[in-house]
Amino acid sequence: MSRKPQNKLTPLSEDPKWEDVIPIPQEEGSAHPLASIAYAENYSEAMDYLRAVMATNEMSERVLELTERVIRMNPAHYTVWLYRARTLFTLNHDLYAEIAWLNPTALRHQKNYQIWHHRQTLINALDSADGEIPFLTQMFEKDSKNYHVWSYRQWLVKRFDLWDAGEIESVEELLKKDVRNNSAWNHRWFVVFGRPDTDAFKDEEIVKREIEFAKSQIRLAPQNQSPWSYLRGIIRQASLPLSSLREFAEEFAVFGKMDQVRSSHALALVADIYAEEPNGTAKATLALDMLAIRYDPIRVNYWEYKKKQLPPSSPVAAGT
Repeated sequence: MSRKPQNKLTPLSEDPKWEDVIPIPQEEGSAHPLASIAYAENYSEAMDYLRAVMATNEMSERVLELTERVIRMNPAHYTVWLYRARTLFTLNHDLYAEIAWLNPTALRHQKNYQIWHHRQTLINALDSADGEIPFLTQMFEKDSKNYHVWSYRQWLVKRFDLWDAGEIESVEELLKKDVRNNSAWNHRWFVVFGRPDTDAFKDEEIVKREIEFAKSQIRLAPQNQSPWSYLRGIIRQASLPLSSLREFAEEFAVFGKMDQVRSSHALALVADIYAEEPNGTAKATLALDMLAIRYDPIRVNYWEYKKKQLPPSSPVAAGT
C-alpha cells in the first residue's frame, strides 16, 4: 500500500510576505558547540523568524500565522503560546475564532498543558463559559482522567459559578461508565464540598446524600478505593463517629474470617473502628494482621506500623 505524501511547508524564505524580515538564528554559545540540537529544517527556520519578530515586538496577522506554524510542529512551546496570546489581544482578534481553531488542536494533543493555559486565558477574557462543558465532555470521551482537563474544569466552575449547573449529574454519568474514575470522584468532592459560599459538612441532608451515594458505588465495586476514601473524608470532615460505618464495613469484611473479606479497604476501616473502641486493640491487631498477611501484603510495613501505634492488649484468635 502506497503512503500518501505529507504536505510540505513552503519555506518562509521563499514567501514574499516575509522578505522584509531578517531571521535570527539560535545562539549556540560558541562556534563549535559540544552538543547542538538537530532541529528539523522547517522548525529551525520558523523559530529563526519568530525570534526576529519578537525582537521587534511585532504583533500582526502574519505573526499569528507564524505562531500557528510553530505550534503545529511543537505544541509544547510555552513561549510561542504566550506570544500568540499577546498578539491576539493586541489585534483585538476574534477570540471565538481562536477557540474554534484551538478545539481540534486540543483533541490532537490531549496531554498538553500549554493548550489549556491558552484556553483559560481566552475564556477569561471572553467572560463566558458558553460551549465549554460540551467540549470538555468530548475531551472526556477520549480520556476521562485527563488531569489538565479536570484542572481546567475546576477553574471553569469557580470562575463562572457553575456549582449548580449540572456538575454533579455530569460526574454521575462518568461514574456510570467507570466507577473507578478517581478524577470524577475528586471533582464530585470539589463541587459538593469545595464551594466557597457554604459549608456543606454542616448540612445534614447533603452529608447523608453523599454518604449514601458513596455506599451505593462501593457496592458496585467493593475493592475500589475511591469511594472508600470519599466516605472516610465525609465522616472525618463532618465530625461523625467512624463507628457509624461499622455495620456497612462489615458487609465486606467479616471479623476474623480470612475467607470472608471482599474488600481490603473495608477491612482497614474495620481495623480503625476497633482501634477507637475501649479494649478493641486485640481485634484491631487481628484485622491488621489479615491485611498484612493476605489482603494487602504489598503494604505490610504500613500495617506493621499501624499495629505499633496501638496500645498493648491480649491477642484474639482468628476464626476460620
